[in-house]
Amino acid sequence: MDWLTENKIPVGKTARDMFDWMRDNLGFIFDAIAVAMEALIDGLLWLFQTPHPLIIIALFVGLTWAIQRNWKTCLLVLVGFLFILNQDYWEETTESLTLVLSACVVCMGIGVPIGIAAAHRPRLNAAMRPVLDLMQTLPTFVYLIPAIVFFGIGMVPGLIATVIFVLPAPIRLTALGVASTPKALLEAADAFGATGRQKLWKVELPYALPQIMAGLNQTIMLSLSMVVIAALVGADGLGVPVVRALNTVNTQLGFESGFVIVVVAVLLDRMLRIGKDEK
Repeated sequence: MDWLTENKIPVGKTARDMFDWMRDNLGFIFDAIAVAMEALIDGLLWLFQTPHPLIIIALFVGLTWAIQRNWKTCLLVLVGFLFILNQDYWEETTESLTLVLSACVVCMGIGVPIGIAAAHRPRLNAAMRPVLDLMQTLPTFVYLIPAIVFFGIGMVPGLIATVIFVLPAPIRLTALGVASTPKALLEAADAFGATGRQKLWKVELPYALPQIMAGLNQTIMLSLSMVVIAALVGADGLGVPVVRALNTVNTQLGFESGFVIVVVAVLLDRMLRIGKDEK
């Protein structure tokens, strides 16, 4: 068996050489991405942290009512955010929400157009499938290595690692929703002389909206699952006290911060849940 291990395929060396070449020759692109991501993060942090926390909570409750039209869900959101305020994790929560919403903006902005293109081009969809599988199955800690190489430490590499991990969800669900549009609807649109753009905007996207919203929901949940991992590269938020509790074996701190992460996940899930709850 020695001959097999002595002639192993240089997967790791190839990846290292590729990252080194990208760092040396494409640094200006990564610098531009970092500037754009920092501007997005700083803007969202300002929106969340400048007003009084009760104003932000009221806005979330109002948004919940606009989406769900259910007073029970609004009450749940109100109680949940007041609990976070009571536990003195408001600043960390706003930082994690900033990371999550930034990831949503980037992932939906990239994933929805790619998903539409994949739904209309079967060859593109087939070519992307193994890449998306790799992005979802590769251990998340591996994403931190190129993120640190290209962007250093801080919120930006945490955001980039989150985007890479989360991006397949909106792509897959958007492609599924658009591709599942009934042929009868498309034929009716053709019969009325609709153009390709009109069919997309007035037939395919409205029909695929539940799947796209499901992709948004999955993007939020998967982004929240990355907050602890992102803390390992210097990203602020609820992952920081979790990592600190792990390093110091602090049960109280770990349970508090972990439970707050669960509360945030439940609140965001209930706010954006597809379908109406019982009145």
